[in-house]
Amino acid sequence: MDKLLIRGGRELRGEVLISGAKNAALPELCAALLTDQPVTLHNVPRLQDVSTMLKLVRNMGVSAERDDNGTVRLNAGDLGNPEAPYELVKTMRASVLALGPLLARFGHAKVSLPGGCAIGSRPVDQHIKGLQAMGAEIVVDHGYMLARLPEGRTRLKGARILTDMVTVTGTENFLMAAALAEGETLLENAAQEPEIVDLAEMLIRMGAKIEGHGTSHIRIQGVEKLHGCEHAVVADRIEAGTFLCAVAATGGEAFLRHARGDHMDAVIDKLRDAGCTVACEKDGVRIGSKGPAYENLKAQSFSTTEYPGFPTDMQAQFMALNVIARGASMVTETIFENRFMHVNEMVRLGARIHVEGKVAMVEGVQQLSGATVMATDLRASASLVIAGLVAEGETLVDRIYHLDRGYDRMESKLRGLGADIERVTGAAA
Repeated sequence: MDKLLIRGGRELRGEVLISGAKNAALPELCAALLTDQPVTLHNVPRLQDVSTMLKLVRNMGVSAERDDNGTVRLNAGDLGNPEAPYELVKTMRASVLALGPLLARFGHAKVSLPGGCAIGSRPVDQHIKGLQAMGAEIVVDHGYMLARLPEGRTRLKGARILTDMVTVTGTENFLMAAALAEGETLLENAAQEPEIVDLAEMLIRMGAKIEGHGTSHIRIQGVEKLHGCEHAVVADRIEAGTFLCAVAATGGEAFLRHARGDHMDAVIDKLRDAGCTVACEKDGVRIGSKGPAYENLKAQSFSTTEYPGFPTDMQAQFMALNVIARGASMVTETIFENRFMHVNEMVRLGARIHVEGKVAMVEGVQQLSGATVMATDLRASASLVIAGLVAEGETLVDRIYHLDRGYDRMESKLRGLGADIERVTGAAA
């Protein structure tokens, strides 16, 4: 099993290219299921979750070719098996995104209940209720969602869908299903993330009629057929935020090419308050930091919330900055109930963190010390890498397969900025 060996204490300087967003690429790969014409996606990141999704659609009969330059060409014209089996989706939450497109185009689907990171409950009941409102008949049986249209119907019907909670994947599923539904669909309490805007723009290129994406009220006029398109995946704001936190913690200066500053307002505001300089430029974001000297960074309290608030996917990475910053801070997690699993591993490095329920109280320390730590989920693994870049001595991060699910060659990009980091096998470690 691969691990990351980090020798801390180096500033990060230079330029890093931000990859396409995982959370946009995955639903957009599923959107290709909505048409029998070719779809070309550019800027697709090289991630384990993307590889898993490609295996999934190929298993359905989709032609999917992937280039080294980040281009994926898909053709679902011969799709003959609208099923997402457990064996292919057990490690990936986003598999539920196949349900809406398959049901909308073929009138039936069989999709396994999804897996993914163990960071808390992410129920599919919102997906089921929304698609039922559009006329689908759905039952859960032996770990599978079995969905079909009622006898005599050939299309889903438009509906008003008001979810009990803001759900990103739910909004994406409803967007894709409604694009081929009969009549108008109104999504209320819709998620507003940039990845949803990007998906909507791709669907519009395919012939969908969508208004209001990027707000909490999205209106979709269903069409009978969608056509192929060419689309570039938006830059990954979470990868960009992770590199911003890494530079902030280690000190130095870096330019994040293709990063979208307007997608990271909450994170950038906190970094500036912590003492960093952040400039949003035409084709990226530039950050400068005097860290990691204790007096150079000021700890920041924050609470995670839905976009455009502080993202839960950045909570662990910013905590890695707080643990070596001056002062005390409170980090409140409101999205997932089990997203402080990185805390115990950071304590092994010398961090001072106390958790009470949804709140982590952090007291900054002047120095972290290298140790062996274990990644427990995707973003936790990124936070441990940041902590290891700052810690004195060697840090060994185990179970980095979590990291590979959401970061495109992270250690290579960090080396390009001057980090002393390498991937090692279990035997070498």
